[in-house]
Amino acid sequence: MTTATAPAHQAPRTNLDGIHLSFVRLVRSEWIKLRTIRSTMWCFGILFLLNIGFPLLIASVGSFGGTQNPNQTGDAAGQIALMVITLGVNFTQLVVGVLGVLIVSGEYATGMIRGTFTADPRRLGALFAKALVLAVSTFVVSAASTWIAALAVHPILDGKGVSFDLADPKLFLPILGSSVYVTLVALLAFGIGALVRASAGGIAITLGLLLVAPLILQILTQLLSGATWPGDLNAFLPSSAGAELFSYHASTTPASGVQAGQAASDVVKLNGWEGFGVFGAEVLAVGIAAFALVKRRDA
Repeated sequence: MTTATAPAHQAPRTNLDGIHLSFVRLVRSEWIKLRTIRSTMWCFGILFLLNIGFPLLIASVGSFGGTQNPNQTGDAAGQIALMVITLGVNFTQLVVGVLGVLIVSGEYATGMIRGTFTADPRRLGALFAKALVLAVSTFVVSAASTWIAALAVHPILDGKGVSFDLADPKLFLPILGSSVYVTLVALLAFGIGALVRASAGGIAITLGLLLVAPLILQILTQLLSGATWPGDLNAFLPSSAGAELFSYHASTTPASGVQAGQAASDVVKLNGWEGFGVFGAEVLAVGIAAFALVKRRDA
């Protein structure tokens, strides 16, 4: 006597050819990665605290009035206010520089990048989503903390004789520009990290561009008396061009046509929009090179 066995049930095979994650889902996955990595939250926390802490400290302990003119108004007050409010940028640029490199090089170090590129075989969507999430998060945290600092130091400085209006475009735009600068630094570091695919090398290159290169050119300017090319080259470095985004541009006087407090010089001097264009072009160039190599190289 034989027992008939029913044929095993086989699930229908699904053809997955041509199926890929949408860009919205890629952005969502990168956002989940960003907010669940402890080091990222630490970096953003440090950025937030530095952007608020340094302005409050300097505004509280600083003395900004002279003996003959204790009260500052107009461009003088605007320059002091902007210097105090954006003081933290000098330190937060280093934080986001490290973060921008780690956000991509960390995946190469752990091998997680293979899973990312498996989900998006074309690679460019995943990389662009990662850069977009980094840029938006950095800008939001930087802008929020900077404006909190601006609102906090306003009454402190006003009590010390520094009267200014945060709605003044000469002050409002540079404050906003400081967050744009920090965001561009993060994207520049991200592109460098994607190029070298190593955390130590990417951080070294990024900090070298932000700190070491300007220092070398300043030394050359002092050593080569009469030579203007080191100063001209320094004006186009990322940190120098980007610094124009949060620099106070005083009113020009009709007689001289020179900004108040500025000495005439043959060295190239960029304005805010020119600095944004130069720095933005440098970030774009690094990003294009990074995207091209990521597309061609093995993960």
